[in-house]
Amino acid sequence: MVSETVLYRWLGRVVAVRPGEVRALIWSFAYFFCLLAGYYVLRPLRDEMGVAGGVRNLQWLFTATFVVMLAAVPVFGAVVARLPRRRFIPLIYHFFVVNIAIFWLLLSFDIGKLHVARVFFVWISVFSLFAVSVFWSFMADLFASEQGKRLFGFIAAGGSAGALVGPAVTVWLAAPLGPVNLLIVAAVLLELAVLCAHRLESAAPQVRSEAVAVPGVTTPAARPESTGLGGGWLAGIAMVLRSPYLAGIALWVSLLSLAGTFLYFQQANIVAAASDDPAVRTRIFATIDLAIGILTIIVQFFATGKLIARFGVGPAAGFLAVVFGFGFAVLAMSPVLAVVIAFQAIQRTANFAVSNPAREVLFTVVEREEKYKAKNVIDIVVFRGADAVSGWLFAALRGAGLELSAVSLATVPVAAGWFILALALGRTQERRARQGELHSAAGTTPTTKGA
Repeated sequence: MVSETVLYRWLGRVVAVRPGEVRALIWSFAYFFCLLAGYYVLRPLRDEMGVAGGVRNLQWLFTATFVVMLAAVPVFGAVVARLPRRRFIPLIYHFFVVNIAIFWLLLSFDIGKLHVARVFFVWISVFSLFAVSVFWSFMADLFASEQGKRLFGFIAAGGSAGALVGPAVTVWLAAPLGPVNLLIVAAVLLELAVLCAHRLESAAPQVRSEAVAVPGVTTPAARPESTGLGGGWLAGIAMVLRSPYLAGIALWVSLLSLAGTFLYFQQANIVAAASDDPAVRTRIFATIDLAIGILTIIVQFFATGKLIARFGVGPAAGFLAVVFGFGFAVLAMSPVLAVVIAFQAIQRTANFAVSNPAREVLFTVVEREEKYKAKNVIDIVVFRGADAVSGWLFAALRGAGLELSAVSLATVPVAAGWFILALALGRTQERRARQGELHSAAGTTPTTKGA
């Protein structure tokens, strides 16, 4: 087995890791790899089922997803209030594995295929947000702000590697196994993610010790893990409403959702017009995912940490807004399949490689309860609520007679406002991090509520 010293020397060539962080970094990478590999095995099936359920029904599916999210978030809040992290994280993933098994049975026996396709589309949208939100809450809880800036890019590369393997598995195994049996592959990968989460818990004390040992670094929360977070099951909503900082992050996510939803609907319309063959459409979706995985992992391994450290969290979070602004301007001039594929590949690479790791760093400077409850509300309720509103807005614009090019052009100024917001959030994050360092040096606890 490779020693931790050898791993430290090897990792030091691509990421600014410190000795006590090596084990946690490796398990975090593996955890995110398994999680996103499982999701990306399922994602092409979701996109095909969205088309199979009818492009005109997409806004209804997005609305249904939001309703399910509203019901799920209070349940999640109750679970994290009562159970320690080492128990509620595996519980959530085991629940999703059971769901996958049920879908496998229904699809294998061809029971209510059209309805199951629509339910599956909604379910996987819920699953992807919950699974990833829980992961990044864990990361924000485990690592301090300074550590996140150095390590989150590399950790995100684990997810990108999984996002690369997932579509490849789908392309290679869809024919010999059949699309339905890919659900089993996804379930196995999700259980491997649970194993990694268990190992990561054992590495947590080393991470905290490393943060304490470095002068000027904010120490991650040292609250005991033997109990739940406490508080009410709807506390996350109140946290977002009373904190301008969290509300700003929520607005950032809403604008991401609006831009992403408009592009997704454009993609659905253009791909549906390009081919009537489900197999061809599935291959198109998988090819997009494969291209994104290759581009993203290269940037994350070698550039993300350096970019965030060099330019700061705000510009890194705002980079995606710039990409969307230029992308929609080009799409307005040429709404064709080649452009939408290139746009999707570039914007999702920018999101996963740069802006998303930067956004997750924003949560390292909030209180521990906010990292799980408020973050869950933002990542799930706000994001899917914005999805639903954006879906109906897109349908309304199309119903009013606007062409795809006009809808794209109207989104460009929204991207400009989004960029300005990202810069403001970055400045606030840096200020909170400095306050945390000062309080850490003084041995006191900073108060961040309402800031």
